[in-house]
Formats: sequence, structure tokens, C-alpha cells
Amino acid sequence: MKMNLKPLQNKGLSEVIRDFTPNWFTLNMGTGIAFLTLHNINTNIFYGQTQIGIGFWIVDILFFLLFSFLMIARIILYPEAIALMLKHPVQSMFLGAIPMALVPILEGFAIFGPPIMGDKALDIALYLWWIDVILAVGVGWLVPYLMFTVQKEHKLENMTAVWLLPIVASEVTASAGGMLAPYFPNSMGETMLILSYILWTFSVPLAFSILVILFLRLATHKLPDKAMAVTSWLTLGPLGTGALGLLLLGNSAKSALAGTGLEGISSFLYDFGLIMGLLIWGYALWWFFMAWFITLKFFKEGLPFNMGWWGFTFPVGVFTASTFQLWKETGINAFEYFGMLLSVQLMVFWLIIFVKTIKGMWSGYLFHAPCLSPETGLPKEEEECKKFEQNKKKYT
Repeated sequence: MKMNLKPLQNKGLSEVIRDFTPNWFTLNMGTGIAFLTLHNINTNIFYGQTQIGIGFWIVDILFFLLFSFLMIARIILYPEAIALMLKHPVQSMFLGAIPMALVPILEGFAIFGPPIMGDKALDIALYLWWIDVILAVGVGWLVPYLMFTVQKEHKLENMTAVWLLPIVASEVTASAGGMLAPYFPNSMGETMLILSYILWTFSVPLAFSILVILFLRLATHKLPDKAMAVTSWLTLGPLGTGALGLLLLGNSAKSALAGTGLEGISSFLYDFGLIMGLLIWGYALWWFFMAWFITLKFFKEGLPFNMGWWGFTFPVGVFTASTFQLWKETGINAFEYFGMLLSVQLMVFWLIIFVKTIKGMWSGYLFHAPCLSPETGLPKEEEECKKFEQNKKKYT
């Protein structure tokens, strides 16, 4: 069977739609956390830093609109492919990337929007946040339910950190709620804060349970296949966001709860957020170095590029954000210095992966990858996969 590797401009739109999978939204996650990190640095380390952040934000919006169109079109035109995707033990997990991809965009409206479009930007951010709540909660229930019922290939030896993706979405939305709540005082701010704490608990305790199981799986069945090596970085997602969420929620409690019946506990929420955020950040630090150890081992063996490489970005980005937030709250310079190092790592990773992704999009192989997206129903024979691996080297 002949491989259909051809440049994107020679592929029909129907082919691109058929082969589209939700893991493309990880590009939005990585690009979004990149411009948020530029903002969080709070230091003009180079000329035009703010303008570059706005540029990243606009590019992220355009990609999100494109991917949303492709995803909706695939649901309408290829419902049988969607059914296969929902039953797939890996690709279904990336549904969690959709609400997480939207969070940096809506935060961008609050950060960059007001000088451009006035108070309407905050209204847009609020509407998008409520949409994100629905998406995150829906995915957080749907995917685990599918795991418990129709997905039959889950075994401990096959488990990776991708199990975290649908779970983490709710706490990412919660951290966005902590960031936005001070913009909407009184009843709306109070509602957002309370709901964000619920979303945090909807996600973090379950994510901790998955991390315990993942540790057992790594100890008993050793490292996963090198194609899934990047998933070792996903462990930073729930921990970095978990710490960041509590820090942001505690920091915004005084302004968001001012004049409400819960105003009296705002000081406690701040103190609770600081100490718990610090403890979870320390837990994340352990996984950060372990992810580096695992990645360096796989790099020696050759690490094949796929869309999973975007896992190098968002988890590191939220860990970076929690590090900077701890610096702001404690004034300890060690957090600032470490945050700068993490920022450099994030930007280098983002640049490498973005370039490889654009090349993969242009060549067409990322939209026609039977070995990377077997749920599409495309040929998966061993000989076909070997040809694919050989041919894609010409484009990466």
C-alpha cells in the first residue's frame, strides 16, 4: 500500500478534516503558556517584549479558531471517526486539551485586551471562562466514564501520564478563575472564587491518585515506549497548576470577597494558598528533575517527533508560573532566578517544537500519520508504519 505523504497544499480539505485529532490543541496550550510566561516575567528583558506577547496571543487565537473549525467539521462529516476516537485509549485523553487550550486565550483578553478594546475584553474573558467551565467539567466526567466502560485496552503496563489530561482541565480553569475573580468584585467575584475552589478539588485529588498509580507502573513495568517518552513531563501539569491555582485564588480572595458574607475568611484563604502552594510546588520539583532524567535517557536512544512533544511546553509553563507566583508572594529571590531558568527552557522548547510542527503541517505527515493517530481508521499494518517512519525523516 502506497504512503500518501504529500505537502499540505496538495491535500484535500476533507483529508485534513478526516485526519484531524484533538492533540492539535496542545499547540494552543504551549503557545498560550509561552505568551503568559513573557507577561509573568514582569521585567523588560528585551525590546518589544509586550508586543511579542500580544503577537503570540493573536496567533494562538487564530490557531484555536482553525482547530475548532476542523474539530467541528470532523464531528459533522466523519462521526464514525469520532466514535473511534472516543474509544481510543490515548487519543480520547487529548479532549482535555481543548478547555486547557482556551484558558490562555481568555486570560489574554484580560491581560492584553483592555488597552485594545476597553472593558468589552473583560466581558469576553468572562464569557469564555464560563464556556471553559462547561468544557472542562464535561471532559472530566466523559473521558473517565469511557475508560470505565467502552475503552477495553487499559492495562497498568500500558498506562502513561496522558491519563492526567482530561482530569487536569478543571484545575486549569480554576486557576483562570483565580486570575479573573478580582476583575469582578462582589457577587460575580464570589461566585467565581467558590466555583474555582470546587473545580480545583474536582481535579487535583484525582490527579494525585493517578500520580501514585503512575509511580507504581514505572516501578513495576519500567519506562514506556520512546514514542511516549514526553509524557513524563505531563506530571508537572496537575502539580504546577495545582500550586498556581491555590496561590492565585488565595491572592484574589480579599478583593473578590470584599463586601460579601465570606469576607472574613479571605485572610485564611491567602495563608492556606501560600503554604499549600509551596508544598505542592515542592512535589512538582521532584517530578521536574525526574522528567529530565527520563528525557535525557530517551534522547540518547533517539526521540521521534510527534505532536506529543508539546508536552514539553505547557506543564513546564504552569510550573514556571507557580514559581514566579511564589517569588511574588514570598520575595525570595531563589524563586525568581529559578523561574527565569524555567522560562528559558520553555522558550527554547517552544521554538524547536513550533518549527517542527509547522514543517510537519506543511509536509502533510502530521495530518496523515497512521502510527500517531491510529483511531482515524487509516492503515496500521506494520509494513505501513515502517514506511511512514522512513518517509517522515525527510520532512523533520
